[in-house]
Amino acid sequence: MLLRALNTPITDWQGRRVWLIGASTGIGAALACALASRGAKLALSARSSDKLAALADACPEALLLPLDITRREAVAAAHERLLAHWGGIDLVVFNAGTYRPLRAWELDAAAIRETLAVNLIGPMDGVATVLPAMLERGAGAIALVGSVAGYRGLPRAITYGSSKAALIHFAETLYLDLAPRGISVFVINPGFVATPLTAQNDFRMPALISADTAAGEILAGLARGEFEIHFPKRFTRVMKALQCLPRRLYFSLIRKLTGL
Repeated sequence: MLLRALNTPITDWQGRRVWLIGASTGIGAALACALASRGAKLALSARSSDKLAALADACPEALLLPLDITRREAVAAAHERLLAHWGGIDLVVFNAGTYRPLRAWELDAAAIRETLAVNLIGPMDGVATVLPAMLERGAGAIALVGSVAGYRGLPRAITYGSSKAALIHFAETLYLDLAPRGISVFVINPGFVATPLTAQNDFRMPALISADTAAGEILAGLARGEFEIHFPKRFTRVMKALQCLPRRLYFSLIRKLTGL
């Protein structure tokens, strides 16, 4: 029983209906290409219609649905369009996100609200939008892209890490409620991935991987039916070990490791 997959494994992508929100760059774009090559039916969403259009060569059959995840009415309209077109959605991936490296003394209301709107409230609203149809069918899957920055407090991640910690909590609670009703819930917690967002960092990023490698890790985790898909393991396992430290030791160690 303890070794049984927590979710229904997803191994066959041929014809599987996938809505990927946050598909225009980085992990999202790489995942879209990987899914298209495996025969998935794709709907791709992001704020930038130009960047979505650039994926047309790799994903020629994909439906392109530009939207801002912070606009509930836009997400709802896209969802209705997909239900009318496909009849149902097998997997929704909430990958849209924003990141600004900030220290405590740089906090301002605009940065707080922007980060929470994109990284937390938008995905929560999105789940509320897609869930009724899945529950009616008694089938479907939801994947939320968090971050290992949500495991514990880290310098420069005062808004980003807080939003991802809340998203991880949301995913855990979703799983408890939805697994008995036939809905799979995945939370994806990457370490450092080379994307336009992480390009803002001015420090060495341990175990940095490419977006293509991240997409492969996500597909492998979905195939295993894991609840939490975290990677690269050589980094994320260290971060998990740090979760177990008493706060006094954790704070001291993080200051030494980061120099902050």
